[in-house]
Amino acid sequence: MSDLYEVAIIGSGPAGMSAAGQAAKRGMSHVLLEKTDHLSDTIFKYQKGKHVMATPSDLQLRAGGYEEDGSAGMQFEEGKRETILRIWNLHCGVDPDKIDASVPAFDGEEQVESWDVNVKFNAEVTEVAGDKGDFTIITKAGDTIRAKTIILAIGTQGNPNKLRCPGADHPMITSQLDDPEDHIDKNIVVVGTGDAGIENALGLATDPALGNTVTILNRGDNFAKAKTKNATDLTTADEEKQLKIAYRTSPTQVRDGEMVVETETGQEVIPCEMIIARIGSQPPRRFIESMGIEFTSEDRNAFPKLSPIFETTKQGIFVIGALAGYPLIKHCMNQGHDVIEALATGEAVKPADEPLLEAVFANLPGNRGVDHWLEVYRENVAIFEGLSTLQMRELMLDSTCSAFAPGEVIFRRNDPGSSLFAIAQGSVAVEVNPNDPSVTVPIDQGSIFGEVGLVSGRRRGATIRAATDTVVVELSRKAALKLIGSSPEADAAVKRISIERQILQLFGSGLTPEDIAPIIASASVEEVKAGETVIQEGADDKDLFIVRIGSMKVEKEIDGKQVFLSLIPAGNFFGEMAIIDGSARTSSVIASIKSEVIRIPGDGFLDLLAKKPQLRQRALDVMAERRASNEQIEREKEKADEAVDKFSGTAAFLFEQGMGEATDALLIDERLCVGCDNCEKACADSHDGLSRLDREAGKSFAYLHVPISCRHCEHPHCMADCPPNAIQRGADGEVNINAETCIGCGNCKSFCPYGVIQMAPVPPEKPSLLNWMMFGSGPGPGEAPYSWRNENGDPNVAKKAVKCDMCAGIDGGPACVRACPTGAAIRVAPDKFLTFAKITEDVED
Repeated sequence: MSDLYEVAIIGSGPAGMSAAGQAAKRGMSHVLLEKTDHLSDTIFKYQKGKHVMATPSDLQLRAGGYEEDGSAGMQFEEGKRETILRIWNLHCGVDPDKIDASVPAFDGEEQVESWDVNVKFNAEVTEVAGDKGDFTIITKAGDTIRAKTIILAIGTQGNPNKLRCPGADHPMITSQLDDPEDHIDKNIVVVGTGDAGIENALGLATDPALGNTVTILNRGDNFAKAKTKNATDLTTADEEKQLKIAYRTSPTQVRDGEMVVETETGQEVIPCEMIIARIGSQPPRRFIESMGIEFTSEDRNAFPKLSPIFETTKQGIFVIGALAGYPLIKHCMNQGHDVIEALATGEAVKPADEPLLEAVFANLPGNRGVDHWLEVYRENVAIFEGLSTLQMRELMLDSTCSAFAPGEVIFRRNDPGSSLFAIAQGSVAVEVNPNDPSVTVPIDQGSIFGEVGLVSGRRRGATIRAATDTVVVELSRKAALKLIGSSPEADAAVKRISIERQILQLFGSGLTPEDIAPIIASASVEEVKAGETVIQEGADDKDLFIVRIGSMKVEKEIDGKQVFLSLIPAGNFFGEMAIIDGSARTSSVIASIKSEVIRIPGDGFLDLLAKKPQLRQRALDVMAERRASNEQIEREKEKADEAVDKFSGTAAFLFEQGMGEATDALLIDERLCVGCDNCEKACADSHDGLSRLDREAGKSFAYLHVPISCRHCEHPHCMADCPPNAIQRGADGEVNINAETCIGCGNCKSFCPYGVIQMAPVPPEKPSLLNWMMFGSGPGPGEAPYSWRNENGDPNVAKKAVKCDMCAGIDGGPACVRACPTGAAIRVAPDKFLTFAKITEDVED
């Protein structure tokens, strides 16, 4: 063999092994360089017994297919880690005597074809020099290898991200779990809810013999980066108390024997003896750039720039596998196969997902190919700017591409929907006035719409039609959240557009995007911890704030006491008083739960007020209303000390019960309640015999009782990861579960922090009245009691999730309120109820 190889493959993961196997089959001179003493180090480091999936299921595995001569390629199908490694070792010609003897042989092992793969172990590459046709590779051991072309298949797992908090180097922290059985009777925290983190948590928690107490932290409330099966298995384990999922929780400090975390309601301490940080990894950028390879952006998580045949900006060097942005094993193996075929034949090979993408683009005009439409979407749509062609392919496989003629409706006002749309060609018109369709606002090519439904699940706020011949892509909620979570450019673009629209909607007054462009440029989005002060009473700062997510509570010091004044829910602004009249802050504004605010510099807002008298008047009206509320408390502080104390205590209690994120909550006045349970009975009669209300459960303070009933949160936890998208908002903001599309996975029940969702059996068909009268069959007339449903339901049919739907579609509104004989049960918007005037009036009554 010549000392100048046709191809040198660096890294023996699935992509590298597939490339080496294909090179061996074609008789190409090659070398496969692996830095360890075994193949596929990433898979090798998977936890013992891990089940490795082969997704996407509809993607052809070229490496494992059959060539024209009938020979098989590198095989792979889902199975245990140990079995897969054994197959790959046999494929690459590793001596069977050197394969782990504890791994049993498998059916068909004798049929595994071994190729003459030239593998060099313990060959860690430290330097690459030269150009296409004659590269020089130097290893850590000092060996020098020459090759005409290089394939980088090194992945990113060698560069795990670290926790961003004090104590990130504590010896309790690891990014690796070898064997769950090595850990017994431990308190363990897993950080990260991607596939790796979930699988580690399940391996440690679901075997009762291990006796571990496992908590897994999720910064958000969904599992956008995880496979559906993994997410379902995790939420099931949480429901069965095998482990605990901590939603919207992030680490703030690691100390001996414990981790301090930030939750929606403040800081908590979790005891632990081990912390597994599965929070992703980064490309080894310095090493790759030293070869002359460029990246798509300066972001630390960016990938190398690649051509359609995986060639980098350094000619002759190709990148495949996770380093190319395609981490799934089947994709990686196909890439290895395709690059070798391109090198061997001189012609690019159509990717294996080409037929799938052809179907995605089939309804678009012009009979154009996949490459054309991928480039149109990537170049024209702002949220796709940071994606490589490979990432675009993966995203489009989970999306719907459509074309609309001028005037065609894309969606209508009050339609359900939590997907996100992007405009690749043309423009759309938004009907802002439901009573006058001629009043429209344009959204042009490159922008997005539908982001409100994506964030909060609310029904579509307006009818949108195509203004011209228009091509759009509709991203499912899961795909959109994954995009935002993995692409900084997409995240920034969505935030920028949603901020602009939130400001336009909030301030109105005939504003245009051009009017607010200066303040958009200077605005920033800030995350605020629960209990963190945004505005301090008496301070002299002059910024304006808009509540983007969460809610704020307003407090004022009166006679040395902090008195609650009001609640500011998402979608409202505060801080205008000090800007308009130049005064010091008259009250403090504090995050009631973990929230996000948009900060707008006061000078820019003043300039806008000067240009727009209508906006100035609206701000003055809001300011006058808030000032009147403050003055009322000042006037009544001497005669109403007891009421003030009661009011503040009641407000604090309601915040503890989730009122800070509620839009509609059921409260019971215990001074009026007689315990008749008419509310529960009415709820059951309205919902197939199953009450979605538990009156006695829940907590009380003073005269108020908060029963177990849905709060219809502004940003619903239950909606975070519903695989069939069965949870949506109604026209009045109520959060509903569609029983027809619910698959009974239980994710929503696990996500809800208030315990308001039940998994109920599907109601069996009730025998007729005649059968009941003659033979005693069934429960008789009226709604069947839940006990009968539970006993007679088909055990082979998955239970469905049920919760309060505010009696949507039933005349008269919520049955629980209508059935209360004393008026004790009320449904309220917390920001309307949490006012000093309201509660002091009730106290005096």
